[in-house]
Amino acid sequence: MTVNTTIDAFLGGALEIEQPRNGFRSGIDAVLLAAAVTASPSQTVLELGCGVGAAGLCLTHRVSNIDYTGIELQTDYAEMAAQNFLRNTTKGRIICADLRDLPADLKARSFDHVFANPPYYHATDGTQARDPGRAEALSGQTPLLDWAQTAFRRLRPKGHATFIQRADRLPDLLGAVQQARFGSIELWPLIPRTGRSAQLILLRARKDGRAAFILHAPLILHKTLTHEADRPDYTDQIENALRHGAGLEWPKK
Repeated sequence: MTVNTTIDAFLGGALEIEQPRNGFRSGIDAVLLAAAVTASPSQTVLELGCGVGAAGLCLTHRVSNIDYTGIELQTDYAEMAAQNFLRNTTKGRIICADLRDLPADLKARSFDHVFANPPYYHATDGTQARDPGRAEALSGQTPLLDWAQTAFRRLRPKGHATFIQRADRLPDLLGAVQQARFGSIELWPLIPRTGRSAQLILLRARKDGRAAFILHAPLILHKTLTHEADRPDYTDQIENALRHGAGLEWPKK
């Protein structure tokens, strides 16, 4: 690798993950996405756009003996993801490919869960990041509909897709998921503090699902109403996910 990288601790030091110093860097979003995937031991999971493998590693750390496959478009990131799985002595298959043109052997498979953190911005929004890897990760050229359709095709009947996305792109994501023919759609807003607007959303949908759309009460990230000091003040549920690798329990329907 010629990319200048750092080795960062995730889940309270349970994982060590290499990632670009100046490129796209995984953080709380990847951990919360992994925590929201309701996979069980021995199930098959596919991550679209796995980056350096942070979300996949968080998920495989929490759920034992799952069959994990990660797809990543950018070669440098895919190579780092593969090395990160080796570094953490975790089984997983990383494939460098465009999610719109998957290898034939992957097209022949179906999965219990597909999850993704698609780019947060339109490719035409604002000034592009100088680092090409960061630019692709934050505002890639692949439309959200392609992400949703690929997830749908690769899921087994009744399988679940889970996405994390910026709240202001919810109309785009919701439209893509509906156009891809998902059902049983659940939306879980993430708000930084009580009284604030949602900045991120988690969306879960089911292939062949028939249940009505559900908008859950928001998940609050921080205990206090304002940022009072330079120290973590996460709610217990978020703290357990970020520091201890616990799953997020979706609200009851």
